[in-house]
Amino acid sequence: MTIKPVRKAIFPVAGLGTRFLPATKAMPKEMLTVVDKPLIQYAVEEALEAGIEQLIFVTGRGKGALEDHFDVSFELETTMRARGKSLAVIETIRQQPGSPVYVRQQEPLGLGHAVWCAREIVGDEPFAVLLPDELMVGSPNFLKQMVDAYQQVGGNVIGALEVAPEETNKYGIISPGQRDGALTEVTALVEKPAAGSAPSNLMIPGRYILQPEVMQILDAKETGAGGEIQLTDAMAKLIGQQPFHGFTFDGERFDCGDKTGFIMANLALALARDDIGPAVRAFAQQRLG
Repeated sequence: MTIKPVRKAIFPVAGLGTRFLPATKAMPKEMLTVVDKPLIQYAVEEALEAGIEQLIFVTGRGKGALEDHFDVSFELETTMRARGKSLAVIETIRQQPGSPVYVRQQEPLGLGHAVWCAREIVGDEPFAVLLPDELMVGSPNFLKQMVDAYQQVGGNVIGALEVAPEETNKYGIISPGQRDGALTEVTALVEKPAAGSAPSNLMIPGRYILQPEVMQILDAKETGAGGEIQLTDAMAKLIGQQPFHGFTFDGERFDCGDKTGFIMANLALALARDDIGPAVRAFAQQRLG
């Protein structure tokens, strides 16, 4: 079996971020910052560390700030140089010409539809999908761990995280087969199973490595849960046709699409910093004391 390298990654970033209004009224939700970095930058850095060469952003209207973030900032850079300030803090943000690529999702028809919008850029190669709302913290990072596993087994590898049984109705859930360390054979996928009916407590936390054949399935534009084109439904049709595994992440996950998870991420990452951690810890202890 020839295992093609994963060179491309899709970032579905067309969502409106209504759960964070009014903050997201004029600013893309992916530009919300955890400490001093936008969520989208964490996801991009994760992809680059995993060996991704081409970034594909599936955007919508009003996402100009996101595109500008990864571009040249002439006025800022010129002013900083003139004042003798180091550009080190922003030097690595600008990407190579030809990456990122930006594709529009004209209508909010679901995650599967967003991924499908990138089909011409993906072509016949395997690709990763990263949801920036899901902030993953670990070393090596989540996608790097997944890519390493993919290079051993090929096929499709999706992220897997254990959640409390009472939370399985919120997520796509893996029906597990044989387990080999962090790898779990996927025998079926269930989108938001009814309470008490989940086949496991392994949820899919927004990281995927998929074969290009999933795009052909998404071509049919079949709708699923919520009347949307679900990526989970399309992936399920690859099971049995191609190798399909879940990979359990050795690290921490923060759901930054939720206000509570977003605040937790800011606190956790601030506490881990040498420059601001001690002050934040002292403040938190004072408030809680």
